[in-house]
Amino acid sequence: MQALLKAEFEKLFDEEPKLFFAPGRINLIGEHTDYQEGLVLPAAIPHGIYVAISLNGKNHARLHSIDFQEDFAFDLDGFSPKKGHWATYIMGMCSQLRQAGIDLKGFDMAIGGNIPVGAGLSSSAALSVAAGLAISSLNGILPEKKSLARYAQKSEQLYAGLNCGIMDPYASIFGDVNSALLLDCRNIEHEVIPVALENYQIILVNSQVKHTLAESAYNERRAACEESVEILKTAFLEIKTLRDASPDMLHELESLLKPELYSKAKHVIKENTRVIQAAHALRKGNLESFGRLLNLSHQSLSEDFQVSCEELDFLALKAQRMPFVLGSRMMGGGFGGCTLNLLKSSETMKFEQEIRAAYKERFGIVPEFIPTALSGGAKALS
Repeated sequence: MQALLKAEFEKLFDEEPKLFFAPGRINLIGEHTDYQEGLVLPAAIPHGIYVAISLNGKNHARLHSIDFQEDFAFDLDGFSPKKGHWATYIMGMCSQLRQAGIDLKGFDMAIGGNIPVGAGLSSSAALSVAAGLAISSLNGILPEKKSLARYAQKSEQLYAGLNCGIMDPYASIFGDVNSALLLDCRNIEHEVIPVALENYQIILVNSQVKHTLAESAYNERRAACEESVEILKTAFLEIKTLRDASPDMLHELESLLKPELYSKAKHVIKENTRVIQAAHALRKGNLESFGRLLNLSHQSLSEDFQVSCEELDFLALKAQRMPFVLGSRMMGGGFGGCTLNLLKSSETMKFEQEIRAAYKERFGIVPEFIPTALSGGAKALS
């Protein structure tokens, strides 16, 4: 991709570009906790977005997407979001960088990536981070890493209309080789957690489905968490978000909340604890304990938070019954996307064969298998 992007850029713009890369991410555990100031355990992956860029001496930006085989241009003094279009993420980052006081110069940019489409690996955050890093570097500025993560988050919120948390761009920027990030979404601080997989590996299984209720259900569950907090504040002055509630409080919380609210709150509270336990297990190299936590996380997401679906439950439960799989859970917002599976490296072929055959027989769909590793964060390539 790096060589292809450079060649395409030189062909289009007749200039020698500077190259940048930002990775996608997986989240090992800690789902639907971020917007309640909770804990998450993401990691950067080798798949990502590549950007080639150079100054053009003008007051506009000229863009080319290799993946979409499409050109786009906008004036730096006057641009607005184009809903659903890939160039919106570039314009959003330009807006954020300008608000930060950077006097942008005109540029040419080519973009390409190798993140599987629809797998929930945060290609949009990777694009925002890669573009932000490239544009700021081209203008002689290197923003502080946390600032760049916030710019990417705000860009998606304000320009793409996605009410996203900071986890995705943060993981793309701070990713560390063979490590995950124990990220506290309240104070935006992290601890690097070494992940020694040894004879095991992580494989994502893309269900190849995305149900239409995903976005509305996400908003409903976020609202349910916020409603629970408002109710609990009247009884517990220390509760500002569900992050402030502990598993020891669940019995009292159950008496205060309606069943449909309690189950959602229960998931968030116990998932935060699972993240802490997972980080501890990985520090100790205890992959068996980590795998059990993955299974518990899936059960909670499916039964308590109710963001799984028939396809994800089938994939996770099928994997969990295999003796060489330590753990499997749905990953991401839910109602489609991927499961994350931790299994013996020597059994990869058997795993794929059995899952593919069973899933195709049940749903008539061939799943996609994505072996992945834990990699470093965004960087300049030249």
